[in-house]
Amino acid sequence: MAAATIASIAFLILALVIVLGAIKIVPQGREFTVERFGRYTRTLKPGISFLTPFVEGVGRRINMMEQVLDVPRQDVITKDNVSVQVDAIVFIQVMDAAAAAYRVTNLDYAITQLTMTNLRTVVGNMELDEVLSQRDQINTRLLDVIDQATSPWGVKVARIEIKDLQPPPDITNAMARQMKAERERRAVITEADGEKQAAITVAEGAKQAAILQAEGRREAAFRDAEARERAAGAEAEATKLVSDAIASGDVNAINYFVALKYVEAFAKLAESPQQKTVIVPADMGSLVGSIAGIGELVKSIQSDNPPPRPPQPPRATAVPKAGS
Repeated sequence: MAAATIASIAFLILALVIVLGAIKIVPQGREFTVERFGRYTRTLKPGISFLTPFVEGVGRRINMMEQVLDVPRQDVITKDNVSVQVDAIVFIQVMDAAAAAYRVTNLDYAITQLTMTNLRTVVGNMELDEVLSQRDQINTRLLDVIDQATSPWGVKVARIEIKDLQPPPDITNAMARQMKAERERRAVITEADGEKQAAITVAEGAKQAAILQAEGRREAAFRDAEARERAAGAEAEATKLVSDAIASGDVNAINYFVALKYVEAFAKLAESPQQKTVIVPADMGSLVGSIAGIGELVKSIQSDNPPPRPPQPPRATAVPKAGS
């Protein structure tokens, strides 16, 4: 009886093991390869699957999610013989579980070594300035080469990024000095351009001022010439009138003209700021005579042209009273 119980328990345990071995649950983001007597037969997708007990088994468990591989830092010699320390990261995703499981041993290590080798090749064909300024170009070239190389392994290389570039310390110091010198040069050029523009502006202002002053002087000269012309015309007209008067036998006209010039000359002599002594003509009688002549001329003109008499008010007429 006891032996039958033990046999039943053993049978139940064996059946449980067989059932558990036949049922496989694949988590999301993973794929399992199935091997029959050591040979690959199919791939299990996420979910529940059934295997043939004692005949089929799970071969490899492959991660189908995107993964990040860290490429170790390494020294790379550039085209201009400068040693640069470079490291990178690679983003990969397995697209074919069977190829990734059976076509390469240690997939992560293989991709890492492939990236390091091609990184030395790409950077070695570029100069230091290009390496520092063209990271995108380096990433693109690495991506094309590594993606083609890993395609038979069932892997898709999504992107490659250069994580860090470190030139030697002396090169870094030289680059810092070069950058400082370049910025100082730009500052000097900018300052010189500013001074040039300021000088041009000042010159333009002086030019405009000179033009305006010249125009002002020209206008003033024109006005002066016009005034002199009018004065000359008036003088000519006065001279003509005096000449006509002399021609008609009027001696007072010539006396008036000579006396007027005589008085004006004497007034200018007295008003001179450098004249300390006023010279009085010895013959004062002639001056008085000239003035008298002017008076006679004025009287004669007034007698010839008497002023109009003011109107006289009407005289009052006496009216006789009534009954007178």
